[in-house]
Amino acid sequence: MVFSDIHFLYLFLPAFLAAYYIIPGRFKNAALFAGSVLFYALGSPEHPIYTLLLIVSAVASWAFGRFIASATEPSYRKTALAIALTFLFGELFVCKYLGFLISSLNSLTGALGIKGRLPVVELTLPVGISFYVFQSASYLIDVYRGKFASERSLINYGAYLTMFPQLIAGPIVNYSTVKARLHKRKHTFVGFTEGLKTFILGLGLKVILANNLAGLWRDAHTVGYESISTPMAWLAVIAYSLQLYFDFYGYSLMAKGMGRMLGFKLPDNFLHPYLSTSMTEFWRRWHVTLGTWFREYIYIPLGGNRKGLKRTILNMLVVWLLTGLWHGASTNFLIWGGVLFVIMVLERLFLKNALDRFKPLGHLYMMILIPVTWAIFAETDLSRMGILLSRMFGINASAYAVLDPRDFLDALGSYWYLLIAGVLLSTELPLRLYTRIKDSLFGTLLLAAMLGLSVYLICIGLNDPFLYFRF
Repeated sequence: MVFSDIHFLYLFLPAFLAAYYIIPGRFKNAALFAGSVLFYALGSPEHPIYTLLLIVSAVASWAFGRFIASATEPSYRKTALAIALTFLFGELFVCKYLGFLISSLNSLTGALGIKGRLPVVELTLPVGISFYVFQSASYLIDVYRGKFASERSLINYGAYLTMFPQLIAGPIVNYSTVKARLHKRKHTFVGFTEGLKTFILGLGLKVILANNLAGLWRDAHTVGYESISTPMAWLAVIAYSLQLYFDFYGYSLMAKGMGRMLGFKLPDNFLHPYLSTSMTEFWRRWHVTLGTWFREYIYIPLGGNRKGLKRTILNMLVVWLLTGLWHGASTNFLIWGGVLFVIMVLERLFLKNALDRFKPLGHLYMMILIPVTWAIFAETDLSRMGILLSRMFGINASAYAVLDPRDFLDALGSYWYLLIAGVLLSTELPLRLYTRIKDSLFGTLLLAAMLGLSVYLICIGLNDPFLYFRF
């Protein structure tokens, strides 16, 4: 079940909210925990074992947190943390990476002429496992560090970990962010309406903009990259870049809106990343909570930038390879992470100062790098990725294929208004305008129209899955 599913919009969400608001305050976390588990179960009915895995993860991480907080012997606390993290990341590894590792080993042994192949384990990835494992790990590490006391109530902890607005695609919420409201929060009509408006805005960005932009990328992918011109290749990747942004940004806004309706303030996950003038700045603005997690729990513990340039570069390599792997068990994600690492190192060494000083140069630089890096990210088939990149830069193609504008003009004729809307909505101006009008009659009517159009598009079948669900 996804937020843009008609059954969620008209059955699950209204029924849950009605029950949630009727239930007395002391039972609201129990309702949220139970409702979130039900939401997860309804979303993957063919894999009930994954719902059980979610519950086991919640109970286990809560129990380990209690033990770590109560143990007086430092070695016991450290051992408990190690066992807990091994369990959490072990389940993530088995579900997400084991098949990839075995396939890679088979390819390596085959290339070396070694006979015999290991059986490949093919598992359907549990939705949201990367997100709830990272949240559990951050909670346990922070308890171990003494950042806050462990949560005494399993119900409260379960409500935090499984909270359905952010369960399956984030944002990654640290326990400290919601601790106070988990124990005491206010539910007001103003908070509910503000949350509803944010939810509708996110739904519109996802359904009206991202889902329609997906058609341009899908067309290029279906036709074959070898059959499109260079201008068309760039246009298709730009469309994918905008689709990916508004797909995930829209989801994050819906999550934030529902969180507000439930009395929580979830963190912002996007800060207009396409306005960045460097890749370093971009990754401070894109998927902010993921970047924060890697910085706090990987980069800084490894030494950050405190142990000299060589160690800093090594730490960056670890972070970006792990970031690539977090997004998927596929070679293209490792390549993508490696490319970002190289770019970041070059920026740290000498590029970023120039880019910060000359903003137009920085924007031009990012206008090239953003589509190129997303092209690597999007295409899991390495041979097709190579064709796409070679076509984007006119390599191994005739001058006619590179310059022929007919497919580009046809696509532009069909998608120009969506592309313009995507570019404009990537800036700060629309949000400023929305903030001014959202409480006015015009703003209310605009949101109502956005909701109506979104529901209509969903009903006629224009409802692509959220891209980040597969990560």
